[in-house]
Amino acid sequence: MPRSVNTVASKARRKKIIKAAKGYWGRRKNVYTVAKGAVEKGMQYAYRDRRVKKREFRKLWILRINAGAREYGMSYSQFMGGLKKLNIDLNRKVLADLAMNHPEAFKVIVDKVK
Repeated sequence: MPRSVNTVASKARRKKIIKAAKGYWGRRKNVYTVAKGAVEKGMQYAYRDRRVKKREFRKLWILRINAGAREYGMSYSQFMGGLKKLNIDLNRKVLADLAMNHPEAFKVIVDKVK
């Protein structure tokens, strides 16, 4: 009895990897064995960096809030502590947007905290 190999599935599996490697440089884009490693590593970076992105944005928001608060003579920690005491529930993303794009609205919040 002849050996049965599912060529259709094998080719589809390889094609999927080559398609994912589109845009890579050199042999990484068209040689399956090389592309496979590059795509796997890329997937690891993508998984990790979806989490890192959240950290980076939070850091950016904190920087912007701190800069906005310091314009009115407060530190970030004093400002956030004051918000907690007054039960003002605005997240850092919104506060950072106010500090950057709507300074007059941010000033009203800072004045309430003071």
